[in-house]
Amino acid sequence: MQLTAPAGRRTGIRDTDGMAVASFVLGLLGLLVLNVFLGPSAIVLASVALWRGTARRGRALLGLGLGIADLVVLAVFMQADGTISWSF
Repeated sequence: MQLTAPAGRRTGIRDTDGMAVASFVLGLLGLLVLNVFLGPSAIVLASVALWRGTARRGRALLGLGLGIADLVVLAVFMQADGTISWSF
């Protein structure tokens, strides 16, 4: 009975690729809605995916950039409105 993966196969590649794609999607959605939650989530997922060495490095970097952009957009709207949150 073998409890671990074979030594020649890297485990977790699909997980990190999924994290990179998820950070990209959350970053895009965060530009439209719930940027206070989705922006930091995108940043964390992208950072973990990059740290673990994802094959989708570009997608993770885009997710990181979009997560930061989410927080910048939130800060700009908060500054323009003069409140802690913004609304239409």
